[in-house]
Amino acid sequence: MKKRWLSLYVENDSGILAKVSGLFAGKGYNLESLTVGPTEDRTISRMTISLLGDDATFEQIKKQLNRMVGIIKVIDMTNIGIRSREVLLIKVTCSRKEEVDEVFRMAQAYQMTVAEYNGGDILLECMNRDKHNQRIIEQFRRFKNIEIVRSGSAAIEWDVRPRL
Repeated sequence: MKKRWLSLYVENDSGILAKVSGLFAGKGYNLESLTVGPTEDRTISRMTISLLGDDATFEQIKKQLNRMVGIIKVIDMTNIGIRSREVLLIKVTCSRKEEVDEVFRMAQAYQMTVAEYNGGDILLECMNRDKHNQRIIEQFRRFKNIEIVRSGSAAIEWDVRPRL
């Protein structure tokens, strides 16, 4: 099993997301993340999909996606240079001043933004690679009253070699 990345350009119509996720469910693939958003052309959306899978099944999925109505282009980004990021939001409810101080120290150490603070609840946010966000989450699990939301990764092709 290998981590895979797909980018799909799709028609910006209702039902496309259901078709794509249905295909993955039918093959027994668990999507690690899926993000969808409009592109510079409002009639086209771009899906970024991250998953684990073997070579044979992954190739079959790509072929089926390419034949699907409503999908304009399928790009396998598994073995090319990409930049990926996801948004991480963590809400910590603190009952003691020591907890508040510790949350603020950790936020600074992990370069997180304090988006909101009302004396007991602290809302932190950051944007990182998924693995980095996972490490942050593991550190914040020490607090008893937390809520975590992750956006899922968005990725774009990015050649790391300089052009000039």
